[in-house]
Amino acid sequence: MTSTAMACLKLSEYQMKVLEENFNKVSKHPDETTLMLIAAECGLSEKETQKWFKLRNAQWRQAEGLPAELGSVLD
Repeated sequence: MTSTAMACLKLSEYQMKVLEENFNKVSKHPDETTLMLIAAECGLSEKETQKWFKLRNAQWRQAEGLPAELGSVLD
């Protein structure tokens, strides 16, 4: 990720790998339980994990030509 907002999270290579895998294979919008499990696997707080997913979703939506915030079109 080249986003400065993403860079401020200072994630390790392993954390990035786990987060990206979950984003691409599990869910772009994980529920509370899934978010908790991902956070535990990465060694991050739920808040940090939630922030990463929010930023990553905005980045994904922009790349897809969609508005940065979730609108009427579901992912």
